[in-house]
Amino acid sequence: MNAYAPVANILGRIILLLGLLMLLPAALDLSLRNGNAGGMVQAAFLSAGFGAMIVLATHGALKQAFDLRSAFLLTFGLWVLVPLFGALPLMLGAPELGLTDAYFEAVSGITTTGSTVIVGLDALPAGMNLWRGMLNWLGGLGMAFIAMIFLPIMRVGGMQFFKTEGFDTFGKILPRASDIALSLVGVYAGLTLVCILVYKGFGMTSLDAVIHGFSTIATGGFSGRDASFNVYAGAGEYAGAFFMAVAALPYIRYVQMVTGRSDALWRDPQVRSYVIWMATAVGVVTLWRVLTSSGPIEPIFRETLFNMISIMTGTGYFSGSFTAWGGFVLVAAFFVGVIGGCSGSSSGALTVFRVQVAMAAVRAQLRQISMPHRVAPVRHAGKTVDAETLNGVMMFVTSYILLIGGVAVALTLTGIDFHTALFASWSSLGNIGYGIGPAIAETGTYIDFPATAKWVMTLAMLLGRLSLIAVFMLFLPRFWMR
Repeated sequence: MNAYAPVANILGRIILLLGLLMLLPAALDLSLRNGNAGGMVQAAFLSAGFGAMIVLATHGALKQAFDLRSAFLLTFGLWVLVPLFGALPLMLGAPELGLTDAYFEAVSGITTTGSTVIVGLDALPAGMNLWRGMLNWLGGLGMAFIAMIFLPIMRVGGMQFFKTEGFDTFGKILPRASDIALSLVGVYAGLTLVCILVYKGFGMTSLDAVIHGFSTIATGGFSGRDASFNVYAGAGEYAGAFFMAVAALPYIRYVQMVTGRSDALWRDPQVRSYVIWMATAVGVVTLWRVLTSSGPIEPIFRETLFNMISIMTGTGYFSGSFTAWGGFVLVAAFFVGVIGGCSGSSSGALTVFRVQVAMAAVRAQLRQISMPHRVAPVRHAGKTVDAETLNGVMMFVTSYILLIGGVAVALTLTGIDFHTALFASWSSLGNIGYGIGPAIAETGTYIDFPATAKWVMTLAMLLGRLSLIAVFMLFLPRFWMR
């Protein structure tokens, strides 16, 4: 049997499941009789049928060994192939997008970026908005799986630092990856349910509560409203800020808390830095806005809290008139967006862990320069960071920063102004979803971008979610050698 049959079998199962899940929004549209159920049902049968054929063709493949190369291929296939089928409802039903726009929207959903090319979300069939929220939720769950189980094994971007934490730390409590996966699903679904109920309690409609609950916990940012959270300004913003912040914490800590380690979350130095940096960003921007604008302090604080958390966690919701707050706020937002949330969550960008290690490496180098005979190891969480992990982190950080500039330049070559191109690159690679700049000011979406620019952004979203190196590995001839 083909060595890659296990990968194909798993992808087939996922596509089959994706097709079956399409029947849920189809049933909603059918009950509302809005005429959109037919397209969703067609997409469901096409996806489920294709997935079923792959599963049958690779029957028994899961008995084969699943090696490191298979892990890379599965990760790549998950983020590239699944959105292709996730785009079918957007093409066969309202809003009947073309391939470029539909794939852009589906990739944005699955990668939990949250950028959109759809204008008129309020008028979109309920089932389609639900499907967009489901894409976010499924992508966030998939990313949490990969961050906890696959990336440490694949040694991508320094994530091997968490390899022992994912398995050995659990000891006899959770000795197998399957147990971790089941615990993760329980935690993820539980957080989602609580978020939905809270949103409903703060006045959201049932559909909005479900869609926003899905996309909040996934840090995805898809909304069923063109105005995003402005529709629920006030207490809804506080609730949204809380759940976005919670969703960007490392899920392995939640699983450990569920299994008896009640202090696991706060003992993580990554979590402490995340909270401190976020609080600092919110405080500084709030103070700036209070000193440079008029108006009550509470709305200024609330809007700042919501938007800065949304950006740092890579969720992508917005409230108020964020883009009109001035250059200082945009610069602050740019920096927190580059940092991102915690490693081991569905949040994107560099992540707090990698920034911490990079900062520790700089400090160690400065100490080494000032005292050449002193050994200055790089440490994180009380442990020395080994050379392999440190090299992985520094390579990731360097590649990420260079790619922000590279993607921005590529976008300008398609005719996009540099201001918009820079923030589009930042938003796509960091899976943030915010649209900032003259080229999107009119609609607040990327609908007016040239097709080439949309494909560049789609690639950038995939690169950001695939942790860069996982993609580059596939193009090395040595990777394919036995």
